[in-house]
Amino acid sequence: MKFVSPKIDYAFKKIFGSQQSQDILISFLNAIIYGGKKIIQSLTIANPFNPAQLLSLKDTYLDIKAVLVDGSIVVIEMQVARMAGFNKRVAYNLAKAYANQLETGEDYLLLNPAIAVTITDFIVFDNNENIINKFVFQQETKKIKFLEKELQLFFVELPKFKKNLSELHSLSDKWIYFLKSASRLDEIPENLREVSEIEKALNIANKINMTAEELDIVERRGIAMQDERGRITYAEQQGEQRGEQK
Repeated sequence: MKFVSPKIDYAFKKIFGSQQSQDILISFLNAIIYGGKKIIQSLTIANPFNPAQLLSLKDTYLDIKAVLVDGSIVVIEMQVARMAGFNKRVAYNLAKAYANQLETGEDYLLLNPAIAVTITDFIVFDNNENIINKFVFQQETKKIKFLEKELQLFFVELPKFKKNLSELHSLSDKWIYFLKSASRLDEIPENLREVSEIEKALNIANKINMTAEELDIVERRGIAMQDERGRITYAEQQGEQRGEQK
């Protein structure tokens, strides 16, 4: 068996954002947001997988928007390379998801909570060992929480995850391992097969289950992703060289 990388935008959207992927997304969100507790029971994917749209993407990220049964909105985003204004865009996407629930003149009481889950293939918080970091509004000195149920930010930093297969115990460990290492697997390991949603995700990512057209798209999107990373790395190196020269 060979599996495509879930970090490639086409594969990520197909695995987590297809109409038949609700159970996969529920399991993943329960792992990341609720520590594996089965809090989320149902959701609707608001912007389902559309291959034609993905072909025109030129950015290094995409998002999946889900509406939970209680009305809460969750925006899940994969970011594989650093970009200018990254923090501002994450904040903007969360604020937009929250604010766009209302039409002009509607009551604020109609607003439901909004949650942003951002997966990065680079380190965001250098001085923090946590792989999953949660942020809410709180008072600066006494840390009094405010709007903690209304607006939440979660970051999952893949490079910080160092566990191997034998060390995977929690549901979040298994999902993060899947995101980071699926493309290096030759078969579905038993401890990942124990989670039916991860097994289903791996079957979707299995190259043998993809058409020749899909494999071509995945290859081209993967190359585009590496090219974008290369451009960013080159720009960073050029900036460092100019700084040294000055």
